[in-house]
Order: sequence, then structure tokens, then C-alpha cells
Amino acid sequence: MHSQKLGWLLLSPTIVILGLFGIFPFIYVVWVSFHQWNPFAANPLKVFNWAANYRTLVFDPQFLASLGITIAFVFFAVVSELVLGYVLAQALMKDFPGKAFFRTIHTLPLIMAPIIVGSVWKLMTTPSIGIIPYLLRSWFGYDLNIGQSAVAAFTVTIIMDIWHWTPLVTLSLIAALVSLPTDPFEQAQIDGAGKSQIFWHITLPLIRPALIATVFIRLMDALRTVDEVLMLTGGGPGSSTRYLGVHIFREVFPKTNYGYGSAISVVVLYLTIVVCWLLYVGLIAPRVKRG
Repeated sequence: MHSQKLGWLLLSPTIVILGLFGIFPFIYVVWVSFHQWNPFAANPLKVFNWAANYRTLVFDPQFLASLGITIAFVFFAVVSELVLGYVLAQALMKDFPGKAFFRTIHTLPLIMAPIIVGSVWKLMTTPSIGIIPYLLRSWFGYDLNIGQSAVAAFTVTIIMDIWHWTPLVTLSLIAALVSLPTDPFEQAQIDGAGKSQIFWHITLPLIRPALIATVFIRLMDALRTVDEVLMLTGGGPGSSTRYLGVHIFREVFPKTNYGYGSAISVVVLYLTIVVCWLLYVGLIAPRVKRG
């Protein structure tokens, strides 16, 4: 009994912080989502409108368009980061000249705030002064202008996200690869298994928990991308990079539509939970049952 009280006492600061900065804000956002509220209007009072915000959201073409491009952005970004992160993790498992320097440079994007990342990429992709448009024009004769081309803006936001977050995937997979036992790999090589067979039947199943955890983290981060995209494209041109996080920002701050913005936030949270649950059921739950 004494140990249980001590355990709850040690957990109490974490529980209080979680309640103040996690649970209470979530409940407040859900409550606001059932109201029409513009605190800067002539009538700043909250007006309870039941589920009108959610009904509007279902038929809102801007929200549906943002949802579609967000799904595409998350898919291309996360898949690319997983593939590139695994390749880099395998490369960093070996010794080569300049390995420590490359590892340091490779990890630097992780310590940069998203708004700084967006500012850097804004400078690098500005047609008049950016190094990327200059190189593309010099080498391939292609004029990159993310302010005019929707496809170019969408592609650059994906590349920026890959540049920013691939080091996280690399570090996670390095930790998983280092902890792998050597016996299964030695036995497979003795039995004559090829590299692809070893990858699919030994390496991938053994690193699956770390891989799924990394996917969950990157999935949740990518779905709420705001700062760097706002700095780079502002959601444009048009609405080509108006991802869900940017769409919520536009509804809450410029339009001061707090009720509707809160409703979108709740729906995005629900979609994130559903996607993560589907991944868990499809990839982890069957393995747990077999175990």
C-alpha cells in the first residue's frame, strides 16, 4: 500500500501537467467546436449551435480539398522518409571516411525549429536569389517558381519535410539495427539466403516495432504541419499547399472563426487516431495474437 501511494505521488506532477496542458485544452476545444464564436466581433459571446460546425465541415469544399492534398502529402513524405532513412541507417552502420562529420551534418535539421526550416527553404527557392532555382536553370533549363506552379510548390514542401525529418527516422532505425541479434543473420548466410531474403524475412520483422513507432510519430507530425509550409508557400499558390494545419490556421486567425476552426481540429485529431488504430490493427495486433 505504501509503495502504491509513493508511486502515485511521484506520478502526480506528470498527471497535473498532462491535465493542464493536454486534457483540459482538448475538452475546451471540443466545447468551443459546438459554438459559433468570434471574440473580435460586435457580439463576442459564444452562441451554441449544436453540430452546425461539423455539418458545415462535411460539405466544405475547401476542407475536403485540404484533406485530399494533406493525405497525398503525408503519404509521399512519410514513405520517402522511411525508405531514405533506412538506407542512411544501413550506411551509417558501416565505417567510412568522414562518417562522424556526415552524421553530425545529417542530424542538424532536427535541431532547427520548423519556422526556421521554412525560412531557409524560402530563401533557397526564391527565383531571384535562391540557389535551387539557379542550379535547376543552369543544369536542366528549368525555371522553378513555387509562387506560380502548384505542382512545384507541392513537390518542394514534400522535399522540405523529407530534409527536415529523415534524420529522425535514420536515428530511430539505427537504434533498432544496432540492437538486432547476430545469430539469425549468420545462420541465414550459412544457409545461402540472399540479401533480399534476409531483409524481408529477418531484418524487417525484427525492426518492425521500431518502424511502426516511427511511422506513428511521423504520421502525427505530418498531419499537423503548419509553420514551415506557412513560411515557404503560405498555403499557395491558390490552395495547392493548404494542408489541414494551414487550413485551420486560416480559419482561426485571419477569419477569427474559432468555433469552426475548433471543429476542424477535433476532426483532424479523430482522423489521426483512426489511421494510427488501423495501422496498429493491421500490422501489430496480428503479431501479438500469434505470439
